[in-house]
Amino acid sequence: MLLGKVGRRLCAPIAWVAIGMSCQCAGAYAQEPPAHDENPGSIASADARDTLVRDLPLDGGGYQRVLFYGPKAGMRGIIVMFPGGADEIGIERDGAIRSGDNFVVRTRELWARRKYGVVIVDAIDHRSMRGQRSTAEYAAVTQTILGFAHSLSNVPVWVMGTSQGSIAAMNAASHAGPGELAGVVLTESVSVVGKSRETVFDAQPQDVRAPALIVANRDDRCWVAPPSMANEIAHAMRNAQPTVLFEQGGVARSSNDCGSRSPHGYWGIDEKVVNDIDRWMQDVSPTTAHSAAQRPHAD
Repeated sequence: MLLGKVGRRLCAPIAWVAIGMSCQCAGAYAQEPPAHDENPGSIASADARDTLVRDLPLDGGGYQRVLFYGPKAGMRGIIVMFPGGADEIGIERDGAIRSGDNFVVRTRELWARRKYGVVIVDAIDHRSMRGQRSTAEYAAVTQTILGFAHSLSNVPVWVMGTSQGSIAAMNAASHAGPGELAGVVLTESVSVVGKSRETVFDAQPQDVRAPALIVANRDDRCWVAPPSMANEIAHAMRNAQPTVLFEQGGVARSSNDCGSRSPHGYWGIDEKVVNDIDRWMQDVSPTTAHSAAQRPHAD
């Protein structure tokens, strides 16, 4: 259950939308058309989940839209999810998502079944985040997002990124304060310079001190995220005691080797990858492991 202090602020002037909760508020995106999730069958009913959309005001102006999705009770952790690509996934006021194929977006129900809440991060004001995720300015944005995640519940907070989103997750982790993060998970991370002109190595990996997991699919054919670079990423995170996890498998449903519907995006092996990441999270977080032992993985 979300902390009471969040519930008391739902109808504050700062652009909240709560679905399945006691009130709804208009936000900075009041003119957006309605949208529908492209995979509604994979998402639980509103009665089983808390869904919350918020536009976080930024110091430099504008808003960062985020979506919280998680179990109504028994939550044992919150994962801040940074999607890849341009990061414009299109979170609507009602919690629907226009572009939901990305691994960290489409697996939100799998995480909820394991009693994790997720905070999914959209692009800032509909702008492409390519080339911005490793900057000091974006590090400040991630701190705002982490503050929101911590306001939701007194449970461990993690960050996870995939592909280009791993740059954002690395930046968040490298600027997190002591004890602020339970850990960071980097999946199919961009480690070779491409069109975005940045990689995870530009996001101060040496400053990460939280437990870290680098996941790499041996069947990934994305040229900017070769699995052979996983150990190099781990070596760069010298203060984080990182773990490297190699996966294998997935199917190609797109001609884009760097797309979500490919082994790069774990298409077809979601359950296995989520299980493996969850197992590592329990191993490195006594609080999470204790909660897992007390609660079932499915509702």
